[in-house]
Amino acid sequence: MAQDILCFGEALIDFHAEGSGDGGFPRAFVPFAGGAPANVAVAVARLGGRARFAGMLSTDPFGDFLLDSLRRAGVGVQDVARTAEANTALAFVSLDARGERSFNFYRPPSADLLFRPEHFRAGAFDDAAVFHVCSNSMTDPELAETTREGMRRAQAAGALVSFDLNLRPALWPRESNPRPSVWPALHLADVVKLCAEEFAWLAEHDALPGRLWQGRTRLLVVTDGPRPLRWFRRDASGELPCPQVAAVDTTAAGDAFVGGLLCRLAALETGGFDALLRDDAALRDMLAFAAACGALTVTRQGSFTAMPSAAEVHAFLESNR
Repeated sequence: MAQDILCFGEALIDFHAEGSGDGGFPRAFVPFAGGAPANVAVAVARLGGRARFAGMLSTDPFGDFLLDSLRRAGVGVQDVARTAEANTALAFVSLDARGERSFNFYRPPSADLLFRPEHFRAGAFDDAAVFHVCSNSMTDPELAETTREGMRRAQAAGALVSFDLNLRPALWPRESNPRPSVWPALHLADVVKLCAEEFAWLAEHDALPGRLWQGRTRLLVVTDGPRPLRWFRRDASGELPCPQVAAVDTTAAGDAFVGGLLCRLAALETGGFDALLRDDAALRDMLAFAAACGALTVTRQGSFTAMPSAAEVHAFLESNR
């Protein structure tokens, strides 16, 4: 049975602010390996799942650092391509008193934008139980089509397709409208994860979750920080309270949540996703596990470095029963 979770998209360097100098400007920025799909892959590996990352890394020193960081985290890198045509994307992360993050990106041109369909390894989807993407690989038209092609290939191979919108407006060309690019991908996904702000953004122009049901989507999960998460399937919906913790850094919370969710989905037997959707208790148990992954992650700084192990998640769930 296929069990690999293949995460596609960007890997980049998150520079986290440290200390405060004259005028309140940080004294230093400390580099951490990051990038939403790469974070999800690391989250899966830390939980004991079989994770692979597919994307284009630069041959610059930052690209070397990212490749080494993925390997050290236990993520398979056989689907990584390299290029000398562009440098690694950078993100400078600032945190407020509540650990909420804001980003300044230095991305186009960058290596991750250069991945094309021919860079998918032959057989990349053969062992994939889940293929995961987000909208950060849709900010460029050619890369957006590459992402959708990957989703189609994954479905043809029998994998579930997961899509976390993870909208970062600063990554999109100025004055552009992301909706025409993200909706085709949303309709290709079996599982969609949104945050509350993204749900509201999409609902400005479209009835949600109704329009999602016009495509392949069978499960929608909407997170809202420490507030209850909402879940929707075609015939029902519900809420689930989230664990309350003191947040230090929320940078990778959503990615940790997705990693926990995908680990549970990849472990399902053939036809298990349909059975899960008919079993409210099993669905809530899966979402509680994912929420615990996200909650533990915000108590630590960084992205790769913040992801919890399966033992930590189970201990946390037991103590917060």
